[in-house]
Amino acid sequence: MADWTRVASLDQVEPGTLKGVRAGQELLVLANVDGDVYALEDQCSHQDLPLSDGELEGEDLICIHHGARFDACSGRAKGLPAIRPVRAFPVEVRDGEVFVDLEGT
Repeated sequence: MADWTRVASLDQVEPGTLKGVRAGQELLVLANVDGDVYALEDQCSHQDLPLSDGELEGEDLICIHHGARFDACSGRAKGLPAIRPVRAFPVEVRDGEVFVDLEGT
């Protein structure tokens, strides 16, 4: 069963940017890749540091702490030192508001 939670307004996550948000007990990073918003857990799988501090280059989310790279759309690890993915959450944009399904993966 879906657990959709509003986490931000779309205008808070402009294309090419990241935004850290809290949804219930989850810390998430929203990534706007060319107008599409994706949500990942806001914790690098390399050393538990916030990915929301990082940068977005195309579809690559780069952790600024040690340079690990993740696919912002899926959470897949793309570059060392990270070798494990981060959890991704389904996203819906409704009437300019961003919702995340905290139950889905």
